[in-house]
Amino acid sequence: MAGGKAKPCVFCQIARASTSTPLLYTDEKVVAFPDINPSAFRHYLVIPIEHISTVKDLRKRTEDYQLVSHMLNVGQTLLQRDTPESKLYRFGFHQPPFNSVDHLHLHCLALPFIPGWKHLKYTPLGPLGGFIEAEKLLDKIKPLSAVHT
Repeated sequence: MAGGKAKPCVFCQIARASTSTPLLYTDEKVVAFPDINPSAFRHYLVIPIEHISTVKDLRKRTEDYQLVSHMLNVGQTLLQRDTPESKLYRFGFHQPPFNSVDHLHLHCLALPFIPGWKHLKYTPLGPLGGFIEAEKLLDKIKPLSAVHT
């Protein structure tokens, strides 16, 4: 930003517990909290405490793969605990330019979408990017050392 200070990252503030956002889960790597503008029956976000801007900053390396795996595990555990009656879940990330906050965040959704049209925000858009499911991202960043032939 020319001539001024960059605005502090709101998710970094949440990760440091310096906001009133209620945390559903916290450990040394990630925090989880309800989405402020939910798109589904339950909608949580899981973010790394360390600032990573977007999925485009993740590489095929063990630490990135383990972080995303951990984020997914936390999200799955929370939704299974809080919405055991749900049969459908969706877990994934928006890719630039479709992400709303430049701090990596996993959307954890217990369906149905509310309202129904919100599903459009969580749809892969092929070469345009859009939403990438967590499992597909894990396949994409799996380190070569972890691939078994």
